[in-house]
Amino acid sequence: MNSKSRRPNVLILYTDQQRWDALGANGNRAILTPHLDRLAAEGVSFVRHFVQNPVCMPSRVSFLSGQYPSALKITHMGVPVPEDTETAATLFGRAGYRCANLGKLHFLPHANRNHRDPHPKYDFDHLCISDEPGCYEDAYHAWVSRVAPDQLDLISPGLPPARAVFHEVMGIADPVVHPEVGQRFDFKGAQPARCSAGVTHSAFVAEQTMEFMRRSRDETFFCIAGFYSPHAPWIVPQEYLNLYDPETLPLPKYPQSVNDARPRTEGPECLYSDEQLRSACHGYYAMVSEVDAQVGRILDCLKELDLEEDTIVVFTSDHGEWLGDHLRFGKGAPGDDSIARVPLLFRYPGVVDRPGRSEGGLVEAVDVLPTLLELAGIPVPGHLQGSSLAPGLTRSAAVGKNSVLMEADGWKTLRTDRYRYRVCADGSESLWDLAKDPGEYEDLANRADCLEVLAEMRRALLEKIVAVERPLPRTWPY
Repeated sequence: MNSKSRRPNVLILYTDQQRWDALGANGNRAILTPHLDRLAAEGVSFVRHFVQNPVCMPSRVSFLSGQYPSALKITHMGVPVPEDTETAATLFGRAGYRCANLGKLHFLPHANRNHRDPHPKYDFDHLCISDEPGCYEDAYHAWVSRVAPDQLDLISPGLPPARAVFHEVMGIADPVVHPEVGQRFDFKGAQPARCSAGVTHSAFVAEQTMEFMRRSRDETFFCIAGFYSPHAPWIVPQEYLNLYDPETLPLPKYPQSVNDARPRTEGPECLYSDEQLRSACHGYYAMVSEVDAQVGRILDCLKELDLEEDTIVVFTSDHGEWLGDHLRFGKGAPGDDSIARVPLLFRYPGVVDRPGRSEGGLVEAVDVLPTLLELAGIPVPGHLQGSSLAPGLTRSAAVGKNSVLMEADGWKTLRTDRYRYRVCADGSESLWDLAKDPGEYEDLANRADCLEVLAEMRRALLEKIVAVERPLPRTWPY
């Protein structure tokens, strides 16, 4: 499969809250992502790639461990990842790789801790952790204080709501300067950054990633560049806002009943008005374009270091964003495509067969780790629950599954080629036909003419759960 004499480096470009369609290469003509589009043109885009949980922490540990949230017993936010959890850093580190996470990792709750305290290593050799952009005294804060101290009081987007409660309960005086008093509201729409473009969180992640690659050029490395963008609040340097005319940006496509429920009043503060929806899209797209520019710098650095040919580059995200769909912002249940479906790009020069193609099979985030291990010639442990996509990269073989699974606290959802089925702990069920209703607005679970499909989806979910079980290995017949 891989005839190269040395093991490849691995570089994961990992954004936060990026929908699958927030990428030019995936067919969005309104968004500007030239560097990511180039990455797709030089590799493979898996256009139906789904994450295993609709929020940050469970999705991230699932992705980086190759296991479903239920196997990890982490299906909701706020659960610290146990320090002995085997992650990609564990497996690549054992094979001699130098492993780093730069920027967001989010294995610990961030609102109730001191970010100056040492972070658990999770088998990474190098950690430079900043889970939020500028609102804590963390690695990003320290970097800005070193490279541009005059910008230090301009980088916070505001105090996260849970952090405000923590300060009040614990009687902590906040040393960080925020743009306004009290907790922030994330969904105001597009806002120009107060700091200069060279010291944003995305710039910090890119700088740290390039510095790590320069220092590690003579070693084999596994590196995660953990971007916070395009997670709200949508605060971005003006130069990226200037790339777009908000009046030309698309509005969500609503059924008439949902459209009728929207406010008739216009204005940027009126949630779900045309003006507010376009402002949100403006900020979101501009943040993606800023990440794209920083990705371009990282890819150029990789080439300058003569590492391009020997590095697998992966671009993906932890979950999506409603961006006004269903008259909602953010992420969560029921795990519809706006949230569950995210980009997945692979580039590996000289190994990827027929670069520039898109693959449409159903694939999952838990598939990425076994794929990387196989491409690197490292044995894939039996406890991993994903399936390697390597045949779809190296031989253009068809890869994909009959269904993809998302698990959260109190519910599971199964997505097949046509349907999405969701069952909750209270026994309630939902069913959507994505062929007729791609936005997933009409729940068919109580329709008499859908009982057969409902029964089939129940069976498919049970089959999936049984298929992905990984019991502890036995050592002898009894």
